[in-house]
Amino acid sequence: TTGLGGSAVAGHASDQIENMVPVKDRIIKVTFNADVHASLQWNFRQQTEIYVVPGETALAFYKAKNPTDKPVVGISTYNVVPFEAGQYFNKIQCFCFEEQRLNPQEEVDMPVFFYIDPEFAEDPRV
Repeated sequence: TTGLGGSAVAGHASDQIENMVPVKDRIIKVTFNADVHASLQWNFRQQTEIYVVPGETALAFYKAKNPTDKPVVGISTYNVVPFEAGQYFNKIQCFCFEEQRLNPQEEVDMPVFFYIDPEFAEDPRV
């Protein structure tokens, strides 16, 4: 639940999601990136971008592969820029909430299920 700079908010209750009203006239382009520490020998890439509206859930994917001949454990940190937007980026489910173990040569899709809080549309800073 922590990150660098603009931290996303983690693990929201589904009752909040069910009552959200989408802001259809505010389309947001969310761009993803993936950087891997030199000590983690994973091939790690991501879905480049997705378009969302505040108040609707969205699903994005990262892909990780362990090209080595031994199991490797990794854990991610994350941030949101611009930093002011971090409070509105809400992760419902994410591989980044816990350690991930990849067996030798294993490749997995890693989902990020999220929404942008509808209050985003009312904040003049974003």
